[in-house]
Amino acid sequence: MLRRGCFTLAIGAFAFLSTFQAPSASAAGPGGVTMTVTALGKKDAPPPAINKEDVQLFVNKERTQIANWRRGEKLYLAVLIDDSLDTEVASQWNDLKEFFNAQPETTYISVSYARNGAALVAQDFTNNHELAAKALRIPIGPGAFSSPYLSLLDLVKRLPAGPTERRSILLLSSGIDYFHGNFPESPDVQSAFERAQKENINVWSLYYPDAGHLGHRWFRAFRGQNDLSRLAESTGAESYYLGTNEPVTFKPYLDELSTHFRNQYLLTFRGSGGSKGRFQRIHVGTETPGLQFLHAPQAFLPAAK
Repeated sequence: MLRRGCFTLAIGAFAFLSTFQAPSASAAGPGGVTMTVTALGKKDAPPPAINKEDVQLFVNKERTQIANWRRGEKLYLAVLIDDSLDTEVASQWNDLKEFFNAQPETTYISVSYARNGAALVAQDFTNNHELAAKALRIPIGPGAFSSPYLSLLDLVKRLPAGPTERRSILLLSSGIDYFHGNFPESPDVQSAFERAQKENINVWSLYYPDAGHLGHRWFRAFRGQNDLSRLAESTGAESYYLGTNEPVTFKPYLDELSTHFRNQYLLTFRGSGGSKGRFQRIHVGTETPGLQFLHAPQAFLPAAK
């Protein structure tokens, strides 16, 4: 009976991974690279509608033609909650539920928990936002310490769709890597953001202290926040925190995130990464006053066919 249960579980896991294995961003047609660009207005003002002609793309400082520029409609948003967080974080769940319910029906939300280097899915992607909210629970706290970045890598492998749709991860974590440590930084951070860059995935983060005694030491918390910030900035996203203390409320951060999601575009260009593929520096600019863009600082150019 036990063997049969394990076999069934293995088949289910294989089917899940097969269904949600995502192609890389370079899969946007032969030699095509697609990346998500977030438009930011001046002093938090809503940005205007942006046409392709208003955008300038530079690849490794060379002006490059934009093959396609369009608004991102569908969004796959994976919420990853570190199971080692202080259990008081559950007092923020009402704000998170309101955030879920405020998203349009074109936003598909999943909820997972980061534990022991894996992402444990509590709710698969659904545009029934009330259903997604029901997957929120109190974190385990002590006993769930590992590396949130290993769990993130596990989750990245499972995201559905490809670069033709927007994909984001919202990571709630202290950023502290108890598996490898954060000195000078977690060695898994670079692996995580490079994989996210290849897959065109934005990783946003919300800092909250974990339940461990060591996690409340200022230096550890500071290093964890640094890693969360580097992860977010490297994937074209932002990291939110208020010092090394828990925020009074998540609401202003989540409201800002909703604004960002409403002003995202998908930019596609052609490029060759040589015989093996390579990362190249990217800059997206505009001459429109009071407008700037948030995007990953580099993109992976596919190998020449």
